[in-house]
Amino acid sequence: MPPTKARALQAALELLGTGGIRALTHARVDAQAGLPRGSASNYFRTRSALLVGAVEELGAREAAEVAAALPPDSAQGLLEVLCAQFRAATTAGQGLTAARFALFVEGIGHPEVRDAVSRGRAGFERMIVPLLGRLGAAEPEVAAMALMSAYEGMLLYHLARGLGPDPEPVLELVLRAAVPAPASPPQ
Repeated sequence: MPPTKARALQAALELLGTGGIRALTHARVDAQAGLPRGSASNYFRTRSALLVGAVEELGAREAAEVAAALPPDSAQGLLEVLCAQFRAATTAGQGLTAARFALFVEGIGHPEVRDAVSRGRAGFERMIVPLLGRLGAAEPEVAAMALMSAYEGMLLYHLARGLGPDPEPVLELVLRAAVPAPASPPQ
């Protein structure tokens, strides 16, 4: 990716994470990135294109982080990865988490943004569904949906309230329901 485009996308995510959807304009992206006026619009001709670019950039970053952390060899390992990702998303990565939810909400009225969000979600499902299948989930697609929904719901709770309950018991409950405990060896 050209450095100017990468800087524009980084700036777009920063603006979304700190100022919400209304903060995102081409001119503000240029200013935030320290780029000459009109630079962002050279890569993203419309606001919709800029929004889709931000969704795709965020999805690529998150997918790389998750792929680097997977695959754990147990449900407990998966729980640990999810909790570590959650802590990162609610501390140092809170701006990106806020950007993600701003884009989710924007997708309600913009089909192109919603489609980009859906493509990103499908990418995560392609990583998580086979893993849950290997861990013994009877219905890995349903298990993935439940796990991802619980994770995103807890993220939103933390973001909206500043601090929420520990996500580990909730995620553990979903995993326990989805992945049977391994049988005890005979005695």
